[in-house]
Amino acid sequence: MRQDYWDSAANQFGAAGLAHILLKGAHFPDCRHLASTFSATALATLATGAWPAQHGIVADSWYDRAAQNAVPASREALLATTLTAQVAALGREARMFVVGMTATQASLFAGTSQAQQFWMDRRGQFTTLGEPPAWLTEFNVQNPLENKHDARWMAINAAPGAPPLRTLTYDPEHPEKFLDLYQASHLGQAAQFELLVRLIDKQGLGQGDTFDFVCLVADSTARLGHEVGGRSPLMRQMVLNLDQQLAFLLKQLRAAAGENGFNLVLAGGHGAPPDPAEESRGRMAVPGESVAQAVDRVLLASGSGRVTRYLYPYLYLDTSGFRDPEPLRMAAGRAALQHPAVAGFYTAGGYCSTNDSWRERFRNSFHHSRSGDVMLSYLPEYVEDFGQGRGVSYGSLYNYDVRVPLCFYGPQFKPGVYESPVQSVDLAPTLARTMGVSTPSSSDGRVLGEALVE
Repeated sequence: MRQDYWDSAANQFGAAGLAHILLKGAHFPDCRHLASTFSATALATLATGAWPAQHGIVADSWYDRAAQNAVPASREALLATTLTAQVAALGREARMFVVGMTATQASLFAGTSQAQQFWMDRRGQFTTLGEPPAWLTEFNVQNPLENKHDARWMAINAAPGAPPLRTLTYDPEHPEKFLDLYQASHLGQAAQFELLVRLIDKQGLGQGDTFDFVCLVADSTARLGHEVGGRSPLMRQMVLNLDQQLAFLLKQLRAAAGENGFNLVLAGGHGAPPDPAEESRGRMAVPGESVAQAVDRVLLASGSGRVTRYLYPYLYLDTSGFRDPEPLRMAAGRAALQHPAVAGFYTAGGYCSTNDSWRERFRNSFHHSRSGDVMLSYLPEYVEDFGQGRGVSYGSLYNYDVRVPLCFYGPQFKPGVYESPVQSVDLAPTLARTMGVSTPSSSDGRVLGEALVE
């Protein structure tokens, strides 16, 4: 979710959704995720108030030297406590819930087994750990995925007879392709909100003596952006659909807890680059293997080490036999700069190829043991090619990925537009203050006191 999506679509928002939240809430339109912008990385940062350098989730996957293989992001790999875990420390008077598109998302944001987690399985049904509650089984029965087969995705307020923007085609020989289309659509997004509303109703959230903390990881926009890039008209439609879902959610929250009985926070994880044009994709979609081979050739010719693995954006080198591997890392970084797609690098020793604000973005992204030896950055709007001839990669440090929306709505927050730059690590300590819980262990942000009611 990019902040400019909200800016450009504002004149099409209904009065009861995003427009109302932005008018009555504390809106920070210049929130920055100043680190690598992979989905798992950004989610962990929002959950912990820390950068990848502290929480360790440096990408959706990274190379493990001991295992000699790539390992995926997971709750077990998280090296910092989460805001949800701090709420759990309140004891019996607190209840925690996380709704994700996947089990990994739910568990990563929660960071604790004490939160009840819900996610969509590969059959398109929502599930949870252990025995599902009766209301969840009923919800799945009432919302069969088969009803969405071959659904037509129409633009909001489309003229009669207008063609669909996309058809969610179902092929019985490849059902997984339909599920991918569904999860990356307005229908997948709506399903998560519908489950959240059912959860509020059936669990009686906001209606008793407990403190209830809920997170919805709305992943459909990220999935769609991965496929079509950040400038596709479909992305605008997802934002307009989000506006409608938020209006629906606000209505249900008021009915359950009253106008002043809840706070609602909207936070973007990362943005998305545009999909390279067909005529320039061969140049702007970078095969990572070509980068690794170019660096390896230079190192081999100089007799100073080899590339063990390149897993975008991290180079892992064979530094065995080097008492001080930093000269090797710098040589690898300079060799990478010879590749036409590479714009900059940062080493495990702290050397940065540029002496500007990018040093901070590199440093926040780099974990001493998981990020290898050298972190690379491609040129603006260049993406990592993953062999499908289409789509975009996440993870860059550019503003189209880094600038994200942040808005606080509710009785504890002072309405207004706050133009001063803030950071995504500020979310966790701000909410910790308003909830009266301890700040997560490695939080590097500040409390956004200017937005709090005195």
